[in-house]
Amino acid sequence: MVRLNNDEADRFHLHLHDLLLNHYDLFRNEFLVLHPTDKAEFFSTLKQQERQIFYRTLTSEEMAEVFQGLDILDQKNMLIDLDQRYASEILNHLYADDAADFLAELDDTEALTLLKTMNLDDAKDVKELMAYPPKTAGAIMTKEFISLTSTHTAQEVIEQLRMEGPEAETIYYLYVVNQADQLVGVVSLRDLITAQSNELVENLMSQRVVSVDSSTNQEEVAQIIKKYDFLAAPVINSDGILVGIVTVDDIIDVLEDEATEDLGDFTAARGATDIHVSSFKAAQLRAPWIVLLMFFGLITAGVIDQFEETLSQIVLLAAFIPLLMGSAGNAGTQSLAVVVRGLALGTLEKKGLVRTLLREFQTGMMIGIICALALLLIIPIFYKSWILAIIVGISIFCSLSVATVIGAIVPLIINKLKLDPAFASGPFITTVNDILGLLIYFTIATSLLEFL
Repeated sequence: MVRLNNDEADRFHLHLHDLLLNHYDLFRNEFLVLHPTDKAEFFSTLKQQERQIFYRTLTSEEMAEVFQGLDILDQKNMLIDLDQRYASEILNHLYADDAADFLAELDDTEALTLLKTMNLDDAKDVKELMAYPPKTAGAIMTKEFISLTSTHTAQEVIEQLRMEGPEAETIYYLYVVNQADQLVGVVSLRDLITAQSNELVENLMSQRVVSVDSSTNQEEVAQIIKKYDFLAAPVINSDGILVGIVTVDDIIDVLEDEATEDLGDFTAARGATDIHVSSFKAAQLRAPWIVLLMFFGLITAGVIDQFEETLSQIVLLAAFIPLLMGSAGNAGTQSLAVVVRGLALGTLEKKGLVRTLLREFQTGMMIGIICALALLLIIPIFYKSWILAIIVGISIFCSLSVATVIGAIVPLIINKLKLDPAFASGPFITTVNDILGLLIYFTIATSLLEFL
């Protein structure tokens, strides 16, 4: 199998383009030895006319390997280009979890039509996976795994691997089941091939099996696989029956999806971060929060209006509004990022929520002291007013201390109440801290106005 680095890829793609159009046999020889990811990347560079030629050069099994590595948009486009029989053959050659993931992206009518044309056994496995709730272990697991009984010998298992291995998604872990198909142990490939040929599986297996329930959330599955450095985790149902496995490559996809979702929540743009989303759809998803935050901005304007008398007496106070609002917003967003990461990784529970809030408050105070001292030195030099420096210094100290607590506590409350994570987005936290920062600033300025 040939893998291309970034420097080689562009040159080799041009070479393959030429072979595809002019030398059919040579193209097959050079294309089929590529890594599956490189095959998918090459397909994505083809124009529509070239794709029609490409489809005629590969069998459905070879095409399935390309299809598996494509993003959902290219997969849909490929299915549109192909006749239904050829498309169903490609789906038959996919692992059941990959086929289920793809069909879940189609509307019900299209998915049902393709399922009806698939091989009955393959379609049954796919339907079973699609029946599980989204984002659970059952929904992302694969049905292609190897199970054993404890009475097998090492040699018998190796023979079984030779027969069933090519169809399994991974063979690094072999799961042992009893007569009721309940999970009772696990054997690593290393232990198997280093054992005596007549050694029984029951003497090789570990009975301390870490498994997940089919209803377990996919993020929790990812944390378990990460914690134990697994390449796969067995999935059982409520009766303890082994129903599938979740492999590390599926978990990488989960982590990418969750990171994309968290980024969307963090910026109040959930669902609109994908480059394939149209401008209209992106605007539709992002506009509600922008409009809501705009109304919060009116509250900010109202705060300034309430202190119009203070501003009219000392107009110079207005010059420091952007500084205070920007600093508080930045500090709050930093705390938000720390807490959101802790919630995603599950580390906050270990350290304690109160301890986390106290740490963020102390951090805000320390940053506030540093900023206040800097302003106490700079403002008297440029604006010839120690009182103004004290007002701005105290305000930024208080604002940053409060902002870090707000940035930390809001996502914790949102997480506890199971509300929309967008409430804990960076823009929302920034707007709230703007309002509080202005209130602190003008309250202190009004109190010390007589000294200015």
